[in-house]
Amino acid sequence: MNVGTVAAIKGAVSTADLEAIGTQVELSNTYHLHVRPGDKIVRQLGGLHKFMSWDRPILTDSGGFQVFSLAGLRKIKEEGVYFNSHIDGHKIFMGPEESMQIQSNLASTIAMAFDECPPHPATREYMQNSVDRTTRWLKRCKTEMTRLNGLEDTINKHQMLFGINQGGTFSDIRIEHAKAISELDLDGYALGGLAVGESHAEMYRIIEETVPYLPEDKPTYLMGVGTPANILESVERGVDFFDCVYPSRNGRHGHVYTNQGKRNLFNAKYELDDTPIEEGCGCPACKRYSRAYIRHLLKAKEMLGMRLCVLHNLYFYNKMMEEIRDALDEGRFASYKKSKLEGFESGNK
Repeated sequence: MNVGTVAAIKGAVSTADLEAIGTQVELSNTYHLHVRPGDKIVRQLGGLHKFMSWDRPILTDSGGFQVFSLAGLRKIKEEGVYFNSHIDGHKIFMGPEESMQIQSNLASTIAMAFDECPPHPATREYMQNSVDRTTRWLKRCKTEMTRLNGLEDTINKHQMLFGINQGGTFSDIRIEHAKAISELDLDGYALGGLAVGESHAEMYRIIEETVPYLPEDKPTYLMGVGTPANILESVERGVDFFDCVYPSRNGRHGHVYTNQGKRNLFNAKYELDDTPIEEGCGCPACKRYSRAYIRHLLKAKEMLGMRLCVLHNLYFYNKMMEEIRDALDEGRFASYKKSKLEGFESGNK
């Protein structure tokens, strides 16, 4: 999924661009859209798809991650979370029902359950209490989603609900939580609370130990991950789809992904380089412009330079996921993964 937190990808990327580079699903954030422009405004305008002129799936994050990322501005209670807005400081309350109501107003394809993403590291006692509360919140989310989908004036009466597995790096807590949420027969399941400070080895261990306890016939989503190598390793362990800000964030800083690693186009060695970012790449940047020209744009602080790098990176990720699907279908994922990782490790220039 390509991440458009406020219903747009940072880097002057339009939904027409996303269609052209093969984006399948766009992700937007419930909390940010609730604060601005307001989910009721989006509802009055026909929902997110119409608002942003996008006819492919949209997943909305529940706002639960802000429980973690806005730690200094919130209080967690059983009924939900009290926030201070990061924009103007006004008080906001969001609980499971409120999150579902906001996401119903946004009319996304997939709504994420409201959860707490515990900090890393956390004590075992804190983690267990947090996970137990997340399970209770999930049940409330499901009840409210069922109610909302049955209302006559709901825009998307078939909105899907994904539950989120938590538990930090405690394998037993993760596994028991996976079992508990699997019993709720949701539309899909996510692994949350990873890539928040633990090592890659710990993250891979948790994925490998937890995924077998999630339903095989439902999609598995790894939230907030990650690098191309992270994606390959996680697919091998049973993950189906991902979201990450890396492609757009790195692109805005002139860092571009290639099959030979990541390149920094600010480097002087690209000043006279008239080749594309990557030979054979089908993205709008590589089909028309050279590394030297894009470097010039970046150095001159022209928005086009940032835009071209973001488009390239998003295309690279989307294309890699397409190749992964083909490799899985054809039974050659192991060799594909090996070749890709060898290429990445050869560069990173």
